[in-house]
Amino acid sequence: MRALNRFAEMKRKGEKIAVLTAYDAPQARAQEQAGIDAILVGDSVGVNILGYSSEREVTLADMAHHTRAARRGAPDTFIIADLPFATYDTPEQAAASAKFLQQAGADAVKFEGAFPDLVQVLGTLGIPVCGHLGYEPQHCERRVHGKTLEEATKIFSDAKALDEAGVFMLVLELAPAELAAAITRAIKAPTIGIGAGPATDGQVLVFPDVLGYAEKNFRHNRRYAEVGATMRASAATYLSEVRAGLFPTLANGSTMPAEVLARFEAEILERRG
Repeated sequence: MRALNRFAEMKRKGEKIAVLTAYDAPQARAQEQAGIDAILVGDSVGVNILGYSSEREVTLADMAHHTRAARRGAPDTFIIADLPFATYDTPEQAAASAKFLQQAGADAVKFEGAFPDLVQVLGTLGIPVCGHLGYEPQHCERRVHGKTLEEATKIFSDAKALDEAGVFMLVLELAPAELAAAITRAIKAPTIGIGAGPATDGQVLVFPDVLGYAEKNFRHNRRYAEVGATMRASAATYLSEVRAGLFPTLANGSTMPAEVLARFEAEILERRG
């Protein structure tokens, strides 16, 4: 509850909220040490870490596994875990799925779409909910959503409905900056943008995108490192050194004490004799 109040207070004061995705203990540990406000264990783990073709392939077991790992790495940071595709189709299913992720270490859950009834059901169970509107990776094509009057009006109305139902935070993904700004002004919950302009109350990015794991980049992203290039270069250098006999050297291991080696060699010679 203290964290939820803190996020609300940050919105009130105009302090930006910094969120990143994390999928394992080292990523989460680095983010906690940096002071990140909240960690999102997103279903983006599927395409970024697990090699799936889409977020739809991510299972509840996958999400629990990676939530536990992130919690071990960041014991003191607020963690939001995604409810994966087809795990919140009914209030009963949503409740069971959310409890499972809560037991895995999540402080809150996030789901896509305008389902205020689910927000209320989970709220009665003491499970905070983060909403997600605009581009919804589980449900629609990757593009900016809200560029037509019809889409913009619906997203705005959906945001209001989720806010009234009690979401503590709302992710707006690939939405026009003007729409995101209007929603941010209109609702109580802090808005967290990703490709939704600078006027939201905070931002979230996918950590592998931030680190530059892949050669492909996205317009909404900013790469703060080129870890992918470093990984490829490191693997290539390792390969060449192993094949050339340059690695390992004796310095990379250990040797026998001289007296033990002498006795060992004598024993070997005696056995051969």
